[in-house]
Formats: sequence, C-alpha cells, structure tokens
Amino acid sequence: MVNLFSCSREQMTADRYAEETQLRKADADIVAGRGRLHEQERLIRALRESGKATREAERLAALFRETLIEWERHRTLIIERLAYLKAMLNETAREA
Repeated sequence: MVNLFSCSREQMTADRYAEETQLRKADADIVAGRGRLHEQERLIRALRESGKATREAERLAALFRETLIEWERHRTLIIERLAYLKAMLNETAREA
C-alpha cells in the first residue's frame, strides 16, 4: 500500500500520543460541560419556581448544548484519527 502522506514511525507514534492526550482532554471537557449544562438547567428550574424570567438562562443552556454537540463531534474526529494512526503503525510494524 502506497501512503502519499508517509511519515516516520516515530512521528506517527508521537502523533498517536498527542491524539490520546487530546482525547483525554476532550473527555474531561465533555464531562465538565455536561455538569455546567445540568447546573444551568437546575438554575432555570429555580428561576421558574420563583416566578422569574428564564429567557437568558435558557439561551445560555442552548449554547451549552450546542457546544457539547461540537465537542462530541471533535471527540469523534480524534477517535477516527487515532484509529488511522493505529492502523498505520500496525502496517509499518508488519512491513518491518
């Protein structure tokens, strides 16, 4: 198999390590983001119960949801990149 974007095994290993680091960060960010969203939803309920306006709080919650969707998409891209790097590393190991 010809790889037009060939790079050294050492570079692929470094890239894999970097992507694994990014995946851990993405996972932590998603967990924290979900926590912020849950807290915002709790605040919205409290505002409603006290008869206060919730429009701005609801807009912020919507932004949190949209951000989480993008973070989850980014996480998927990281996982796909890791799968590619692992496959390429396995291929270079077989060729060696």
